[in-house]
Amino acid sequence: MVAVDGHIKVEPIIAGKLRRYHKLPVLRQILQVRTIVLPNVIDGFKLLAGGVQSVAKLLVWRPDVVFAKGGFVCLPVGVAARLLRIPLVIHDSDAHPGLTSRILSRWADVIATGAPLKYYNYPKKRSHYVGIPVATTTKPLSVAAQRDMKETLGFSQHEPLIVITGGGLGAASINQAVVKVLDDLLSFASVALVAGRANADDIIQSVKKRPNLQIHGYLSPDKMQQLLGAADIVVSRAGATTLLELAALAKPSIIIPNEHLTGGHQVKNAEVYKKAKAIVVVEDAMLTSDPLSLVDAINATLLNKDTIKTLSANIREFAKPNAARDMAKLIIGAVK
Repeated sequence: MVAVDGHIKVEPIIAGKLRRYHKLPVLRQILQVRTIVLPNVIDGFKLLAGGVQSVAKLLVWRPDVVFAKGGFVCLPVGVAARLLRIPLVIHDSDAHPGLTSRILSRWADVIATGAPLKYYNYPKKRSHYVGIPVATTTKPLSVAAQRDMKETLGFSQHEPLIVITGGGLGAASINQAVVKVLDDLLSFASVALVAGRANADDIIQSVKKRPNLQIHGYLSPDKMQQLLGAADIVVSRAGATTLLELAALAKPSIIIPNEHLTGGHQVKNAEVYKKAKAIVVVEDAMLTSDPLSLVDAINATLLNKDTIKTLSANIREFAKPNAARDMAKLIIGAVK
């Protein structure tokens, strides 16, 4: 992307990624010729093509600085910036550095992180813990405002509200577990499940309509923020941005990290917060084998006021309300 007259112009490039699977042994990955090895070889050539494209585009644009947010598409652009001696700034959201960020960190003028620096092996002189930018409206609600929001959204003010989400696309293991234990959850709380667009209709048809139950396929960012603000407890995946949004809202949270993502990023994100006693973790494998483990975790948390206060206070310690401003200062400061 490049800024032109105050607008963001989007320019695509060819890019390739390295397929690696956290839960699959290396030998088995090597034997998966059609699904892993061959696509990796093809994407290697795509990476070279993207590098040539990136050099050409940067020669035309001559930017003062290149900012890379991570992910495989940033690799050819970051390498091109290095070759052309253009200042490079990178930001790594996850507590476990991704492969692209690890490579680009060797040449980056400035490195920003989403988690405390002790979880990274980046050079400390060039590294800055800034957090992850979230909407400025993402703030904790007062008790009265939370009750009003529950009523606005159609829930009872007098019952605890559990908000369960697997991310924008939903999460099959979470959805399936919630359906199995829904009666147990509704016996002591209201429930809002954000199941993903592709899953919501099937779930709605499979469960009875209840006054204290809402199932959504997708919610706009504003609506999602309202729902999270109204929640007494949130059940979610361990995406880096999601965790920082929950931190900004100071929400007691039960986190179910996706164990199968490349590099185990979500597992490592969750470990950071768990060590700080800021979240309760339920393993995905446990959720699948024993869905009632989710009910037990929610019940144990809601029934203990001290636990609720501790989780809320500790997760809020990770909030970085000035992350966007601090990141912008680092980018501008890197211009030579």
